[in-house]
Amino acid sequence: MAGVSKCMKYSMFIFNFFFWVCGCIILGFSIWIRVSSAQQGLDNSMLGGVNLLIAVGSIIMILGFLGCCGAVKESRCMLMLFFIALLLILILQVTAGVLGAVYKPQVEEAFNITLSEGVNALQSTTGEYKEFQKDFQELQKTYQCCGLKNGAKDWGENFDKQNDICLCEAEKPSTDLCINYKNRYIYKKSCGEVIMQQIKDNLVIVMGIAFGLAVVEILGLVFSMTLYCQIGRK
Repeated sequence: MAGVSKCMKYSMFIFNFFFWVCGCIILGFSIWIRVSSAQQGLDNSMLGGVNLLIAVGSIIMILGFLGCCGAVKESRCMLMLFFIALLLILILQVTAGVLGAVYKPQVEEAFNITLSEGVNALQSTTGEYKEFQKDFQELQKTYQCCGLKNGAKDWGENFDKQNDICLCEAEKPSTDLCINYKNRYIYKKSCGEVIMQQIKDNLVIVMGIAFGLAVVEILGLVFSMTLYCQIGRK
């Protein structure tokens, strides 16, 4: 009867060992961030991303452990558990991608509604949104943008009351960065446009990472199932 290929066995072990190490690094780093944030008294609602990283790190560690032990001990049970868990993760990734494509119009609509609410807050003269307006001015300086949808018009009467709103701080204002509006040089792009561009750029990165993970997961599925079948024929 055919034996187990040592090359396949140790390739599977090395593959999953690095997988496990990556899980340990992600888990340790995310726990450190979680503890540091808790000591600084940050709101738990802001730590959703850190909690997600802890979950991801834990799952990767468990998968790496199953893969390593399954390969070294030639355990069909562990290899099958590894295969099923990895397959479920791959299915979830594909499902998330499909749902993202299907619900893209709803997401864009919700984003536009949020922008409209932000415009109303910028135009408010009652002082109710004074803190929001102050923070938004800092955001405009950071990202060199003005307003949310229609530039300076989004500020309404407040633009005429404050001389520093959307003020272009470049030493030599260029037409690419600034425009002349009401005898003032202000930033040309709307912050909504800048935010949307950043979302698109980040989505490209996320899609690249997801595609890379999918390739790694498929390799893991092939390795584990090949080794599983070889052990069965042993």
